[in-house]
Amino acid sequence: MRPLAWGLLFAGALAARLCHLNLLWVEECYPAAAAIQILHGRLPYRDFWFDKPPLAPLVYLLWGAHAGWPLRLAGALYVTAAAWVLARWARRMWGEQEGAWAAGLCAFFLTFDVPSAVMALAPDLLMIIPHTAAVYWSWRGRPVPAGIAAGLATLVNSKGIFVLAACLIFAGRAWGRLGLGFALPNLALVAYLAGTGSGPGYLDQVWRWGWLYSQDTFVERPLAEGLKRTASWAWFHAVLLLGAMAYFGRRREAAKVRFGLWALVSLAAVAAGWRFFPRYYFHLLPVMILMGARGLALAGRRGAAAALVLLLIPSLRYGPRYAVLAADLIMGREHAWTDVAMYQSSRSAARLILEHARPSDTLLVWGYRPDIFVQTRLAAGTPFLDSQPLTGVIADRHLIESRPSAPELAQRNRLRLAEWRPIFIVDGLGPYNPALAIDTYPELKPWLAGYTELARVPGAVIYRLKTSAGP
Repeated sequence: MRPLAWGLLFAGALAARLCHLNLLWVEECYPAAAAIQILHGRLPYRDFWFDKPPLAPLVYLLWGAHAGWPLRLAGALYVTAAAWVLARWARRMWGEQEGAWAAGLCAFFLTFDVPSAVMALAPDLLMIIPHTAAVYWSWRGRPVPAGIAAGLATLVNSKGIFVLAACLIFAGRAWGRLGLGFALPNLALVAYLAGTGSGPGYLDQVWRWGWLYSQDTFVERPLAEGLKRTASWAWFHAVLLLGAMAYFGRRREAAKVRFGLWALVSLAAVAAGWRFFPRYYFHLLPVMILMGARGLALAGRRGAAAALVLLLIPSLRYGPRYAVLAADLIMGREHAWTDVAMYQSSRSAARLILEHARPSDTLLVWGYRPDIFVQTRLAAGTPFLDSQPLTGVIADRHLIESRPSAPELAQRNRLRLAEWRPIFIVDGLGPYNPALAIDTYPELKPWLAGYTELARVPGAVIYRLKTSAGP
């Protein structure tokens, strides 16, 4: 692709993301909130609970974990970089036409998909580049760089272990050097954890909590739900399926079997945890884009015509929202969209806190509302960024259910919480699920008596420490 084409691709990705200029999605706010705590001099796993691997918040440090245009610019740059990595592989393996298809398909499907998934630079999305790079270097016969990239993928998302499995498909007998490369970034993490005293917290928060999370799905019939959601994904990504079918049906290529096995490994990664959230399907996207790009190039003009028709499916489903959001920004209107109602509640709570807060004040957010940390940029006044480890109820269900998945752990953490005195508390869970409101726990009632209710906004109750002075 020529520089002009890359410029247009970047401009399109940026324009789409700027439509979300005044919005935040919860999955991008969790690593951003962790990055803000790091900027306050605190370390994950040791000083505050963070149940994801460490690279995502480090990425957010690159732009100071700021929302608004820095975040959206970073998103557009990431989409362009992911498209470039996929295009490089397709071009080197097949040719320029396949490279152009790969770049275009990547940029398209990282724009026209579920907004909360494609907008958020969350671990599943951030893993696309190291995932693709790892398998690419395995295909190129460079197992050590491949292993390093797979190791970095694991430091972004624990599902990166499936990236290593995909690399083994292409690495042949070089599994030893692949394993060496994989070990290098992980050994660096071990050294960091040992040097900072963060090791026990890392094991508890990322792996033990992550294992509990993966074993306790809220989906009643996981297999049936997985088939249903995968069929839905396939419908909106039909152009990739068309291209993959053309790829497998038109010519004999030695890599076909390996690409097929890679797709199966990626499907296993999607299914891990039995939840099938839209963002999980990013694990399947690189291999499907590569096979789709090759198949569409082989299909020629007919393939291109069919692709344009099939691309209308996601375009018509997700495209109009960009126009509505852009019109709202131009006219200075509030976004009227049910998907962002909780974010708007968080924004109201954050504005009220900032009216009364000093820069040195601290905050506890009860619920899974990390966007309040991003908007206030206050330090956490406790070791917890959300209430999952305090209620034991996982965030994928805590708005409607109150059954704890880890009751003993939650009770221990609540007793620990009573040792801290954040200046502000936002209960962003109780208004949605009164059974999990912060004032319903007996062991917290004496502690909460030291606070006064400052205000209520739709979806949140704000408390302030009684002994704190005014701004």
